[in-house]
Amino acid sequence: MCPECGEPLIVFELDGVEVDHCLACGGTWLDGGELELIAERAGASPGKLTNALEHAKSQGKCAKRCPRCNRKLQTIMVGETNPVELERCPVGHGLWFNPGEMRSVIAACVDEDEGRAVARFFDDLYRYEIEAETEAKGE
Repeated sequence: MCPECGEPLIVFELDGVEVDHCLACGGTWLDGGELELIAERAGASPGKLTNALEHAKSQGKCAKRCPRCNRKLQTIMVGETNPVELERCPVGHGLWFNPGEMRSVIAACVDEDEGRAVARFFDDLYRYEIEAETEAKGE
């Protein structure tokens, strides 16, 4: 179930990586290790993005719960210049990204192979949502 709105998460698969996505609120759950797997499948080494997520310090617990173990998620701040608030499972089951957060985190790391690989993956995976947003804005 979605940590944000409680609706069922839909599993999307691309290049052998399964990503859980909420169609109701637009959030994304990544199981532990999936970001590294995405980068690896694209031939990129773990870098700035993985390092930032692994070393982010907990800011405390929040009301959202892990869809795997139901424990309260921890809030973390990722990034130095414009930090993004994310939620992660305290035992390592994964990370929760509200709509737009993935793009903000990737933007901070897009200057390296890992960031570009992850950006391409999510652009391909969510192409239908990106196209719908563009059409809605009249662009």
